[in-house]
Amino acid sequence: MRTVINPQMMFGQIDISAITFDPKSRDDIPKLLRGLQGIYTNIELRQRVFAILEEVRPDRKKGSGKADMHNGRPGMEQWTILVLGLLRLGLNIDYDRLQELVNHHDLIRKMIGLDGWNDKTTYELQTIKDNVQLFTPELLDRINQEVVRAGHALVKKKDQTNELPLMARGDSFVVETNVHFPADTSQLFDAIRKVIELTAKLSFLQGLSQWRQYRHVILSLKRDLRVVQKLKHSTSGDAEKQEKANKAIKQAYLNYCNNVEYQLLRAMITVDEIGKHNPLLSFKIDSYITHAEIQLDQIRRRIFMNEKIPHGEKVFSVFEPHTEWISKGKTGVPVELGLNVCIIQDQYQFILHHHVMEKVTDSEIAVPIVKETKSRFTNLRAISFDKGFHSPDNQKELKELVAVVVLPKKGNRSASDKARETAPEFKRLRKKHSAVESGIHALEVHGLDICPDHGIDGFKRYVSLSVLAYNMHRFGALLLKQDMRRYRRRQQNRAA
Repeated sequence: MRTVINPQMMFGQIDISAITFDPKSRDDIPKLLRGLQGIYTNIELRQRVFAILEEVRPDRKKGSGKADMHNGRPGMEQWTILVLGLLRLGLNIDYDRLQELVNHHDLIRKMIGLDGWNDKTTYELQTIKDNVQLFTPELLDRINQEVVRAGHALVKKKDQTNELPLMARGDSFVVETNVHFPADTSQLFDAIRKVIELTAKLSFLQGLSQWRQYRHVILSLKRDLRVVQKLKHSTSGDAEKQEKANKAIKQAYLNYCNNVEYQLLRAMITVDEIGKHNPLLSFKIDSYITHAEIQLDQIRRRIFMNEKIPHGEKVFSVFEPHTEWISKGKTGVPVELGLNVCIIQDQYQFILHHHVMEKVTDSEIAVPIVKETKSRFTNLRAISFDKGFHSPDNQKELKELVAVVVLPKKGNRSASDKARETAPEFKRLRKKHSAVESGIHALEVHGLDICPDHGIDGFKRYVSLSVLAYNMHRFGALLLKQDMRRYRRRQQNRAA
């Protein structure tokens, strides 16, 4: 049983609309909470956002339907889930600090209705994690659109009746996944370690003891790994010394691979014998066995057959297989491990849309993301990208979507290209394009430097929640700016 927010107030509880914030505060918490208050106090906006929040509910454990909203024990209110999710990304904090804030920060507790007399309600860490993970990128995107439209209403002039023409700029940046450097030897160890741990767990659940020394087995594999990692190819000019070093390296790799193969064989025998008693656990073991076999094959080809492994065959993380090897040519950053994310930001610093780029280049995403943005915000008038998004087809298709396209051409320019790129509006918007870097930096500071969530679904949810938190922060900052103007007028009136 869940409700978006409990309409019945308790004794001593302060209504969300009555919460006051210090307009002079420069901290992020008041900005986020003021933005949430702005949603709550705007009745039409609140109704639209609450209608979306009603869809935030867990799947039933059995069956394909959704959990019943009206029966069962009470669950966390969807409004509370939204507040917690935005605080986590808006402040770039982990779940432990989020738990501390929600249980002891007065303003936050008021925002989620926990300030009544003798209200000692607290949330456990796992409860917070499970509920925040109920969001989907699609629901967050819909809420984000409502927040952006509310922000546009704030910046619109009083006598302006038409929609604001949006002058947008787009760019991509890398959101890193929480992985170590992807050497094949360390990835092989990750895979075999999980195989051994899960196989031991499966064995213990059935009362068997053949894996009772599994920790010792993992340590022996780790020792073999350390030997491999420490050995280096000889730089001596003596051919005999080079040959000796190469033999030692191959022997160390051989010992490591043989040990892994033996443990894989033991694990496969155990899974074949008792895996039917726990299909889910045996499926996980099989997936890690597959990873280990891939890494074993690549190590053999690289070390013993002197073969160069093609880039497309490489896996850069056993635990986050969606991780990509990205080199953007930045000074001091030769490579980044993660996924590209493309954002579209307007002139009012709101992010209109974003897209997680899986196996997609900048030039391939330009048209689709502008189409999606245009479908959400029909008043999109101009779009600017850097040279990395250029292609002849993009130039043509983008002109059919928006009135003004600022997309510099790579390489030599023809006379028509020079005329297009020297037009006054093109030059004006191109100069303003670099402002998108400020939005990217703000996203990275507030959580999108590295994604700690697991899996591609967790990655997309984390990015969507970060974009929403960024826009909510901007929305709250505008509201606090209005509050500051009112505060100064009151001070002036009192002084007069």
